[in-house]
Amino acid sequence: MEMEKGRKNGKYQSVVIFLKAQLSAQFASLVDFLFTILLATLFDVYYLHATFIGSVVGGVVNCVINYRWVFQSSGCKKVHVAVKYILVWGGSICLNTWGTFVMTEWLTDMNWVNGLLGQYIDNVFILSKIVVAVLVALFWNYHMQRLFVYKNHHIIKRLLKKCNEQTNIDKEDEL
Repeated sequence: MEMEKGRKNGKYQSVVIFLKAQLSAQFASLVDFLFTILLATLFDVYYLHATFIGSVVGGVVNCVINYRWVFQSSGCKKVHVAVKYILVWGGSICLNTWGTFVMTEWLTDMNWVNGLLGQYIDNVFILSKIVVAVLVALFWNYHMQRLFVYKNHHIIKRLLKKCNEQTNIDKEDEL
């Protein structure tokens, strides 16, 4: 009974963390999209550069919110979180930027799609950015942040512990 209660509580916590992460991601995406669209439409920045800059600004917002509110990673050193976040974020920026580029170029090469979307959307890249951002958020960002960035893995301590355990086993085998 106690174990079952613990599992339910663990599942509940996982759902709460997932929902908080999605809320944080949505806010960061809003910032990302605002920067991207303003840069591309008002300042005539090439959509690919605007996408990159928007991703950078949104990523900073997301990292701060996730550290303080979503994953509550006070047990992790900020420097370690920052380094791991930059690695994951780099992958995210590449996936978002190149995914948006590939999808936009693919859609604009299709005359019927470009004509249809052109009636509703001034810049086809915005649709591409939305689709790619959702896919990257669900399949890359959340999982990498949950499993890697905001965890204190203590890798060196674990390796030393395993070495010590192996040494003790070897000593016992000799006796």
